[in-house]
Amino acid sequence: MDQPAARQYVVRYGAMRNLGEFVAPDGVTFSRDTSVVVRTDRGVELGEVLCEATERTHSFLKEPIQGRLLRVANDDDRSQRVSLEETTGHEFETCRRHIAAMGLSMNLVDVEHLLGGERVVFYFLADNRVDFRELVKTLAKELHTRIEMRQIGVRDETKLLADYGDCGLPTCCNTHLTAMPPVSMRMAKLQKATLDPSKISGRCGRLKCCLRYESDHYEESARELPQVGARVVTRHGTGRVLSQILLARRVIVEDDESRRFAVDVEEIVTVVTKNGNGKTERENSN
Repeated sequence: MDQPAARQYVVRYGAMRNLGEFVAPDGVTFSRDTSVVVRTDRGVELGEVLCEATERTHSFLKEPIQGRLLRVANDDDRSQRVSLEETTGHEFETCRRHIAAMGLSMNLVDVEHLLGGERVVFYFLADNRVDFRELVKTLAKELHTRIEMRQIGVRDETKLLADYGDCGLPTCCNTHLTAMPPVSMRMAKLQKATLDPSKISGRCGRLKCCLRYESDHYEESARELPQVGARVVTRHGTGRVLSQILLARRVIVEDDESRRFAVDVEEIVTVVTKNGNGKTERENSN
């Protein structure tokens, strides 16, 4: 008789909050938020169970790391993590000292010490590629462990170091975001957000990721409404569209006598447009 497939779980781990699919020991189940010890491609690490892995969860993960879920984290594991974290300050200063001595154009951001003590990961910013081979050799000799250097971007720096955003909540990149979505000024304009860079920029100095969250809804609403400048026939009269109120799905219309009124999209009978020959024709909007 065929043995049932081993359970797999989605686990979040590491300073960068990576997501992976991990095979659990036979017959062992894990609940959400359980602190666990996993073996990744980097080594032994602490992680947090998010949910059981399914075809649906797999579709949301982009090339997830595969590994093994070893056990529930115990007091010894947590104590070891605290001890390792206490060494990161020394490791940070050691690395920064060697960077300065070697004249490398890189800005050290953070240090991560894996649970097993078998690897130390240094995260850094740099405008260009950096030849850090000699730095790695020097650090490995002085710290007596494997060294990994990872070049990151400014959004990743915020993911590592930031705490709270302007909204008063923990920054999105520091909590639930697994990838940094592209954000454009067009999204801010469409949502009629202030265009003051200081107010729509996040802790990383880039446009806030939350501008992306409702962007698709705003774009869909914009497509459903007549464009600014179009002439419309409504149940309240005929006029020209002055502006769109996207979330309310309404437009502001000015009639030929310069009177203005708000109209729901359902109250628009016809949109007057021009075809390719320059002639006007009427199209039903419903």
